[in-house]
Amino acid sequence: MQQDRRTLSVTQLNEYLKMLLDGDRVLSSVWVRGEISNFKLYPSGHAYFTLKDPTGQLKSVMFRSHASRLVFLPTDGMRVIAHGNVSVYESSGQYQLYVDELQPDGAGSLALQFEQLKQRLAAEGLFDEARKKPLPAIPWRIGVITSPAGAAVHDIKNVLGRRFPAAEMILFPSAVQGADAPMQLIAGIEFFSITRLVDVIIIGRGGGSAEDLWAFNDEALARAVAACPIPVISAVGHESDFTICDFVADRRAPTPSAAAELAVPEHLELLHRLAVSGQRMQTLMENRLAQESRVLRQIAQSRVFTSTDRLLDSYRMRVAEADANLERAKEQWMTKHRNTLASLAGRLEALNPLSVLARGYAAVSMDGKTVTSADELKPCNVIDVRFADGVVYASVLDEKEN
Repeated sequence: MQQDRRTLSVTQLNEYLKMLLDGDRVLSSVWVRGEISNFKLYPSGHAYFTLKDPTGQLKSVMFRSHASRLVFLPTDGMRVIAHGNVSVYESSGQYQLYVDELQPDGAGSLALQFEQLKQRLAAEGLFDEARKKPLPAIPWRIGVITSPAGAAVHDIKNVLGRRFPAAEMILFPSAVQGADAPMQLIAGIEFFSITRLVDVIIIGRGGGSAEDLWAFNDEALARAVAACPIPVISAVGHESDFTICDFVADRRAPTPSAAAELAVPEHLELLHRLAVSGQRMQTLMENRLAQESRVLRQIAQSRVFTSTDRLLDSYRMRVAEADANLERAKEQWMTKHRNTLASLAGRLEALNPLSVLARGYAAVSMDGKTVTSADELKPCNVIDVRFADGVVYASVLDEKEN
């Protein structure tokens, strides 16, 4: 008789294996060293690859939420150390490593991250000299972003006091190493960018190991420095140390002390230059005054001032000519208008009623109204008869037909 047995589906078996793996304390948080192969980064942001060593391989996946935080670009053949948890993907029945952290393996890991970030930012143009701002000739306020307890701040303060005592140093205290350092350094850049309290910014620290200086290789810090509207001098470590901040800043100084020397002029040299400039200006002014004095003497000796009567004679001649021209124009105008007036007077005289009466005619009126027809008069009407030399009063005796 066949014994009772429990039969599982493939999916149930995969789910059971997944539960076992997920519940394993070691596999829930494990570090794995290996070499990357078949690395693929999909448009979704998820990365799929295989970790292998000479005798084995392990399928791995890194989802977008973790892959977006990578500070380097994984490539095939790169040795890495991956952290994550091992689980089963039920659909394929394949176990794989779900990676949440990935870092290059070996002593060159930081150098690799540095070079990859440097190449990427350079390709974006953040290191181009054309976009960098010139330093102010005479800055009155210098912003310093560094540790208040480090030697750098004292070196900067001493150099500023010696070279240009009139300048004021404004310190923004910040950590310069460790996990919190990048955000504090960025906060300093943003503070000065918003407040515009200073004319130039020095950001940096004293020397240290590559790990100590690593905060100044932060990508977000590099972009903040590039976007800062105020000129930035980067002074990180010693002369042989280079960071991403050095490349993106407007000027790079080998040490914090050298940064202070770049930031401000030497006040004694500045006073000397001012004195030389003042002497040069005085000499130029004296030369200009002497030249203008010569010109003035030449003008004073010219005929305009030495022979004023001759100058006035010329103007008198012009006035006389203008007066003669005016007199001629007046006579011509008078003659023209006399002739016009005479013509008009003749025409007016021809229309004068008295002229007609002088030739033997008379004007008859009655009751103040001119009589123009015999029909207007009746016997016994009293009329006025006007002659050229006077008026007579008459009475109508009779009518006579024409």
